[in-house]
Amino acid sequence: MSIVGGFMLPHPPLIVPEIGLGEEKKIQNTVDAFWEVAKEIADLKPETIVVVSPHSVMYEDYIHISPGEKASGDFGQFGAGQVTIEAEYDTEFVKELCHMADENQLMAGTFGERDKSLDHGTMVPLYFINQVYQDYRIVRIGLSGLPLEAHYALGKYINEVSEKLSRRTVFIASGDLSHRLKEYGPYGYKKEGPMYDERIMEVMGRGDFHELFTFEKEFREKAAECGHLSFIVMAGAFDKTAVEAKRLSYEGPFGVGYGICTFYPVEQDGYVRLARESLETYVKEGRIIEGPKDLPRELVDCCAGTFVSLKKDGSLRGCIGTIVATKASIAEEIIHNAVSAGMYDPRFYPVAKEELSELIYSVDVLGETEEISSKDDLDVKKYGVIVSKGRRKGLLLPNLEGIDTVEEQIDIAKQKAGIGKQEHVKLQRFEVVRHR
Repeated sequence: MSIVGGFMLPHPPLIVPEIGLGEEKKIQNTVDAFWEVAKEIADLKPETIVVVSPHSVMYEDYIHISPGEKASGDFGQFGAGQVTIEAEYDTEFVKELCHMADENQLMAGTFGERDKSLDHGTMVPLYFINQVYQDYRIVRIGLSGLPLEAHYALGKYINEVSEKLSRRTVFIASGDLSHRLKEYGPYGYKKEGPMYDERIMEVMGRGDFHELFTFEKEFREKAAECGHLSFIVMAGAFDKTAVEAKRLSYEGPFGVGYGICTFYPVEQDGYVRLARESLETYVKEGRIIEGPKDLPRELVDCCAGTFVSLKKDGSLRGCIGTIVATKASIAEEIIHNAVSAGMYDPRFYPVAKEELSELIYSVDVLGETEEISSKDDLDVKKYGVIVSKGRRKGLLLPNLEGIDTVEEQIDIAKQKAGIGKQEHVKLQRFEVVRHR
């Protein structure tokens, strides 16, 4: 059993009524969302809850995993020492996770615990969960100064351990957003604060975890964000897993952003699964696969041009496609374009076996092309564009990150075709169905 649900949760102590003493009503949407999450977790009936908290033990070059059989804490530092939280640790899970980290030379483990008490980044979520569900053990993990990739790798190992031990596991990524939303906030105001919050809520609300790697470190530091690394670890836990993401709430009246999103694994799209299997088989065995027998009928019975795109760490790693159908079915089109995207995109070196687990796939199935008279008939989010002049032809897919105007879309398509910016071209548009 792997991760059955993931939750992005803030940890403002004042939402605990004994601390807020009425102030929590100013973020009632956050409180309501917490109760909703607690009930969803109760319905999932997890055996283990993994909590990654920025306020647990933290080292520059080591990710700390809390040792021992149990721990407790209270909210005394926030004026409510009478409110206590106790938790039993999943010692078998911790042991396996440390072993896996050691095997893969990831600097993570149980050494160096300075404070056994539960931190508020862990206790705030558990306060709500405990009201409706108690039959679980926890794995508590801190953050570090290690690269994003190290935290992502830890998330992958968490999922592998969950599967190995057949645990029903829930993942809680504890973390506030920016602390620089208001002049009267903890760190004052910086424009990067609200910019970060808007962007992170948009990314997490869609469940596009690979985009977490595109947030520059300097930008995150200026925003004084709290939870980004927690979100990265959760992204790793959902590695190669399609998720259904839902945004429940966002508030920031006190100068700190509080965002809540939920993530549930869904069966991987058949188009994407076929692309992944095609490239992985070719890299590992050097052969082109035949289409699996359990494919959706539209993959076998229909023909269309397709594009297969690969991303790694949030950046493009390969993209190859066909404008019109060149094979007997969409399935064959995907199989060959997936291999070409990984091995023969002239912009990149061929994908190595060691990279396969890090790739994110998307498959675009192109609709019919239609000629248009001017760029006014384009919409950068809805339509892809084909530009042509003589034998030179360039294509650009719709709704690509960083391309916000029709003019940019046309210019890039021209550049791909070797057509000058000022040259007049014939324009065509098409719609796509994107599979992720």
